[in-house]
Amino acid sequence: MLDNELHSATVVVIDDMPANLRLLVSSLKAFGLKDVQAFSGSREGLQWLEGNRWDLLVLDLDMPTPNGFEILERLAERDRAACPVIIASALSRVEDRRRGLQLGANDYIVKPLDIPELLLRVRNNLQLSRARKQLLQERDGLEARVEEKTRQLRASFTSVVGMLTRAACYKHHETGAHLTRIGEYAALIARHLGQSGEFAQNIRLTAPMHDIGKIGIPDSILNKPGALTEEEREVMCLHARIGFEILHEDDPSSALTDMAAEIALGHHERWDGKGYPQGLQGDAIPLSARIVALCDVYDALCSKRIYKSAWDHGRILDYFRENAGSQFDPKLVQALEELAPQLRDIFERMRDEEPSESAVAGRVAAAEAVARLKG
Repeated sequence: MLDNELHSATVVVIDDMPANLRLLVSSLKAFGLKDVQAFSGSREGLQWLEGNRWDLLVLDLDMPTPNGFEILERLAERDRAACPVIIASALSRVEDRRRGLQLGANDYIVKPLDIPELLLRVRNNLQLSRARKQLLQERDGLEARVEEKTRQLRASFTSVVGMLTRAACYKHHETGAHLTRIGEYAALIARHLGQSGEFAQNIRLTAPMHDIGKIGIPDSILNKPGALTEEEREVMCLHARIGFEILHEDDPSSALTDMAAEIALGHHERWDGKGYPQGLQGDAIPLSARIVALCDVYDALCSKRIYKSAWDHGRILDYFRENAGSQFDPKLVQALEELAPQLRDIFERMRDEEPSESAVAGRVAAAEAVARLKG
């Protein structure tokens, strides 16, 4: 007998012989099946199968067009475990049985039918269908839970990124807009290079933290108005290693923190191997770090600073062409040239806001208070 859960299964029967169809339907209903869809016309039956959900098909082969073989061909893309097919046919040749199974039938029984045997095969295939569909439901539920957990983790990480970025801004006077723009540039270039959507999203989130290691650099060096001494320059170069130590996690499954740490460590490496802290060369430098290094310089050249005016775009592109193969990855310079209008648009849309008089006054007051405390 059928399990209670199988009584509501949808079983379809297609057979062009009315007597056979009546026998099959009555036997299936006596077996406890409540939803039996019967078709003596193969074309009508195929249309129903293609437009509705079903759990099992009992199919004759020797019928007018479309015959059973043609119906199997039309159903070739179905999930064979979730929607099994039992062939019930008078065609008993080995060639016919092989062809039916090759076209995707799950079972084959030859007429005249042994009804008890047929019902056992129906039960077994319905159990297979139920197990497959339960597995798919569990998989979908698991994927949904994983997706929600990933969304929550990404939201938490984004919040932490924002806090660390603001901390870095207070320490070395970079603007939030500058750091956000670098993330947008980096994601645009990553997509242009054919990197995955996940890579592009991750680099957009992690690029703003490339200089987080400057938190560990003394203010006397970080904010020195003049040129640094050799000793001070060596201390300044430590920020790449400090940033790596801040962001690095031992968890190998954390793609975000891995990328954030490799960017912090590698964004001052040079294509020719003359950068720091490891002196990596060429493709040995992680792609994420190569992209952020280029984006950081690009934004700096676009921006007005106390010590310089903003460069025009033509001059900026000339600079990157001149340094392709030495400071920068030539392929990334080519990508920058191809994306120049979009990069410029990002800069214009996300320009730094001019500080208000009250904000300036607040910064002056804070600086004076710090000076008094130090004095």
